Amino acid sequence: MLILVTYDVSTETKEGRGRLRRVAKICESYGQRVQKSVFECQVDPATRAKLRTRLLGAIKPEEDSLRFYVMGESGFRNVEHHGLKPSQDMRGTLIV
Repeated sequence: MLILVTYDVSTETKEGRGRLRRVAKICESYGQRVQKSVFECQVDPATRAKLRTRLLGAIKPEEDSLRFYVMGESGFRNVEHHGLKPSQDMRGTLIV
């Protein structure tokens, strides 16, 4: 399933800037950045649960915001994109 992960981490303190880096690194290990604080992640239910747990452990809920948008299996057909950084089809073979 395709999910979008969006976040807004308070960076007013050194601790907040550290949280922002941790959240971004976690997201980078599960998907692709499509905007500064938006990631597209193609995951199965178990991986989605692990990602959610890791991110919830990295934020401070009273200062930060974290959202998960479940797009479903046909999510890429519903994305209209204009400008920089076009989406990559994460369903196919990925060669690194």
